Amino acid sequence: MKRGTTLFLKLAVLFIGLPIIALCIFGLIGLISNPANPDYDQVLYPIIIGIYISTIPFFIALYQAFKLLSYIDKNQAFSDLSVKALKKIKFCALIISGLYVVILPFVFGLAQIDDAPGLVLVGMVPIFASLVIAVFAAVLQRLLQDAIEIKKENDLIV
Repeated sequence: MKRGTTLFLKLAVLFIGLPIIALCIFGLIGLISNPANPDYDQVLYPIIIGIYISTIPFFIALYQAFKLLSYIDKNQAFSDLSVKALKKIKFCALIISGLYVVILPFVFGLAQIDDAPGLVLVGMVPIFASLVIAVFAAVLQRLLQDAIEIKKENDLIV
């Protein structure tokens, strides 16, 4: 495969990460200059800390996706390296989902204080989105492992 055929996808991965970095930097600066209302600080700060912690596995998963695209460029798509990258993406998605499950009671408390029941549904979106990504990565990982095994069997026959 020609180098650069996955250039668009690599740029998409880059442009997914840039706004998150910007939000983390400017959000932290804004939070330091304008602390939360004392009525909300018991539930708001754990939510913010959880969101900041969840960016670590998010960026690890983005890096693994970038590496996976590089393997595809180098004709190493059907290799153990690709399977390991998908495994790490799956693991990161599960970590993110778990973190947001831990954050959810604080979101529920914030929704009760602010009288906004729809906030709980919004708080569930990252959980289910991460689970969908984890399941998708697990399916791709299994399919890739099966394809690698079939390829090895065919190489032994020939």
